[in-house]
Amino acid sequence: MDVLRPQIIQIGDRCYRKNPPLHRDVEADEEEDFNEQEEPVDCGWNDEICDFRTPIEETNNGFQLSIDIPSALFKHIIGRKGETRRRIENETKTQLRIPKAGQEGPIVIAGAERKGIISAKTRIDVIVGTARQKEQFTHFLSIPVTTGKVIERCLEFKDDVLRECDGDRGIDSTIFQKPEKLHLTLGTLVLLSDAEVQQTLNVLQQCHEDLVGPILKGQRLCPRIQGIEYMNDDPSCVDVLYAKVEPGEDLDKLQILVDRIVEKFSITGLMQESYSSVKLHITIMNTLMRRDPSGATVPRHQDRKSRSDDRRDNKGQQNKERESFNAMSVLKKFGEFDFGEHHIKTIHLSQRNMVAKDGYYGCAGSLLLP
Repeated sequence: MDVLRPQIIQIGDRCYRKNPPLHRDVEADEEEDFNEQEEPVDCGWNDEICDFRTPIEETNNGFQLSIDIPSALFKHIIGRKGETRRRIENETKTQLRIPKAGQEGPIVIAGAERKGIISAKTRIDVIVGTARQKEQFTHFLSIPVTTGKVIERCLEFKDDVLRECDGDRGIDSTIFQKPEKLHLTLGTLVLLSDAEVQQTLNVLQQCHEDLVGPILKGQRLCPRIQGIEYMNDDPSCVDVLYAKVEPGEDLDKLQILVDRIVEKFSITGLMQESYSSVKLHITIMNTLMRRDPSGATVPRHQDRKSRSDDRRDNKGQQNKERESFNAMSVLKKFGEFDFGEHHIKTIHLSQRNMVAKDGYYGCAGSLLLP
């Protein structure tokens, strides 16, 4: 690790430096405190006290602080055979009261000194922030692109490609996105409790008040969807083909809006900002859908991450490797295909692996646009 450029972890509106972990002799095959225990998150923390605004309650025996953390992340704070928990307690001179497996509730930090409470909380925040990045996303911010005309043109595109490019390697009907699920993805979120979903909806409402009005000024966004592009350097070996939003005033306003929304969510810690600007695209062909008919698309960095899991299914059994397709003929014949104009009416907090009555993803909440 480069000591001049350490890894930085964003938690809420604060940044923490991730130090090199200490080396410890721990048997890899030891029995875990939880049946599905993962490797402990060792953040190599310092004793810096970073947050003086934390509301700490004074008690007869000292001080205590309750922090709300989803139960799915408790195992990371406990660690292998309780090692991480003991380390925090010993080094900060505090006691951590964590609900038992399967139970919800806050984690209570108790101790004789205020600085120990804050130090323990800082360490827990870093552990939780690191562990959350390893969880699969549960929700994503999306813009449905399901206008009747766009759906009709998407079906025509599929029929034309299957007819005109019949026999091209890797092209079959299963890799086309379902028209009722066409969307633009702003970013993904890991929401592990009802409270986190509600927090996300609150931020979405703030975006309506702080961003939609000032940026759009009551004007509708009706960009044209035209042209197709691929996401790698070799058109003969493609995994994702997407439709583009045509350049123009509507695209410029949309880009500003979605970038500001993602920035606001990143500041709260609910979303990891991976790029300086959101790549606005509509996935229309994706080889992941050969094995995942749900059709949920993710940003490019997360799509790359998913490739490492391609060889095993969700039961850990061997699966065949992801198969690309030859898009050269598709790009040559349909490179400027016009999918039509679309009036953007909403931004959804979409739920992964859930389907609404209209065939789109389950909606936990939405932001209305003019």
